[in-house]
Amino acid sequence: MAFQHTQLKESPSQTAGPFVQMGLTPNFTGIHSVYENDLGGALINDKTEGERIVVTGQIFDGVGSPINDAIIEVWQADAKGRYNSPFDPSGKCDKNFFSWGRIPVDPETGIYSFSTIKPGRVPIGSEARMAPHITFWIVARGINLGLHTRMYFADEGDANAEDAVLTELEHQHRASTLLAELEGDIYKFNIYLQGARETVFLDI
Repeated sequence: MAFQHTQLKESPSQTAGPFVQMGLTPNFTGIHSVYENDLGGALINDKTEGERIVVTGQIFDGVGSPINDAIIEVWQADAKGRYNSPFDPSGKCDKNFFSWGRIPVDPETGIYSFSTIKPGRVPIGSEARMAPHITFWIVARGINLGLHTRMYFADEGDANAEDAVLTELEHQHRASTLLAELEGDIYKFNIYLQGARETVFLDI
């Protein structure tokens, strides 16, 4: 019997809804019966190599109000520019650095914060290297698809000038939206979803 294919209607897209933090970071929201620890809660341990840093900031909506129910996932290289991944053929990455983390925004302050190490420059081919950066994925109520962006370091001017993503932006004046500024001993990186200061998002 021949199979007859029926064209089905596409389901309407949905946002993450108001319970994204409860689902992805239950311990953070006070639900302690699901996992012993929230997945991605720590990128480093006492043996991780590299310069320790703290990254903090807020996520703002189109009218400039902070979003207090977002989740951020970050992915970055270790201090030598290698990823803790089975796809790294060298096997020389720092096994005490976890490369990936999941960070909830504080629902009272609207601030996110995480501790990590400053990433090294990731090689591209035999000569070129990326500037040190951290990849961000943002999801929150009202966002249909997670948003991808990168955080670069404002104090890495020479490396930033050679980075393929930064140098190939169509509107170079917006490159500043991807730069984290060092304030004291903390890197501050605010993310703007819309408006005149909208962060550059990547189509990945």
